[in-house]
Amino acid sequence: MIHEVDEAIRRLLADGGVPGGGGELVFDAPTTDWMARRNAPTINVFLYDIREDRSRRRAGATEEHDDAGMIVGWREPPRWYQLSYLVTAWTNRPTDEHRLLSEVLACLTRTEVFAPQWLTGTLAELGLAVGFETAGPVSEGRAATDVWSALGGELKPAIDLRVTAPQAGQRSPAGPPVTEGVVVRATGAAADADRHLRYEATGAQGTGLAAPRDRPAPPARRRRTVAGP
Repeated sequence: MIHEVDEAIRRLLADGGVPGGGGELVFDAPTTDWMARRNAPTINVFLYDIREDRSRRRAGATEEHDDAGMIVGWREPPRWYQLSYLVTAWTNRPTDEHRLLSEVLACLTRTEVFAPQWLTGTLAELGLAVGFETAGPVSEGRAATDVWSALGGELKPAIDLRVTAPQAGQRSPAGPPVTEGVVVRATGAAADADRHLRYEATGAQGTGLAAPRDRPAPPARRRRTVAGP
């Protein structure tokens, strides 16, 4: 799911023409070594925090059916996670960086939900809205200064991007459909005689239920006669 969110961000920015002019879009950690290797205008989208949104956790499983309406499995409800990204611009001049970062900000603030054409994999299959928040308030303990300190770099202007995306639930496949009823296998002299219980036939040639067996009528009761005195 995480790599699918990365791809959604890449497609969103690409549709907005960001970065243009031969620039690059990467998802690397902007460490000091990475800074030294950079040789082109770059937009860096760095994932620095992942947290579950427990307010959206649900219990229970839903049935999955085939084209004939048969149950083929059960799927647990998805879990939702908040993915926090630090978006920065890198050029040789601060003015160019600010211009490029402004273009990113304008592109991200045009919408708050990823369009279907930007979603791939399980995000597209689930058919759920994947929203994001741009330049919103940062929760305590996740300040940009803390991120830069951990990376060993200097503080730099950045856009905080937080995406709320679903992780598909676990799927449990259903067993094959019942094609015959319970069979009692005898041992000993009657080993070759199998007895079907409840079901006689299934499929196109049978209803699946055993036909009622004809039972002999009980013998008529005889009326007792009492001898006279």
